[in-house]
Amino acid sequence: MMDAKIEAYFNQVKADQNEAMRQLWEILVKHRMPGFEPGLSYGMPAIVIPHSLYPAGYHCKPEEALPFVSIAAQKNFIAFYHMGIYAMPQLLSWFTEAYGQQSKQKLDMGKSCIRFKKPEHIPLELIAELMQKVSAEEWISTYESLYKPEKKKA
Repeated sequence: MMDAKIEAYFNQVKADQNEAMRQLWEILVKHRMPGFEPGLSYGMPAIVIPHSLYPAGYHCKPEEALPFVSIAAQKNFIAFYHMGIYAMPQLLSWFTEAYGQQSKQKLDMGKSCIRFKKPEHIPLELIAELMQKVSAEEWISTYESLYKPEKKKA
């Protein structure tokens, strides 16, 4: 059963992206590692570390759970945001190599955003595999080492 807020998000996605967005979401939810939970983050369907596991939340906006992966329907593409790819060079290297081997499409990627202009070009199996690469504990540790502001010494 999908959360009502997430269902509301999908209900407003245009028809030519809706099925692919739902398939992508299903993959993310099904293949997430223990400790990650589905939810909304910054208004997008997301896989997050919930406050119950990481009470401090996201340093930019502590009332938000710690983000990991999110998806969004944009005007001309489906966006897949993966914070681990942005923060973990070895994961980025693995992903870009695997993408090149598994997809005939050119990788259209920003720092943490992968853009899919055609829904049929989303490599669902690769994304399922990607979701199994980082544990919740590993993500928290990486996040804290890179992004969490250091406390000032007295």
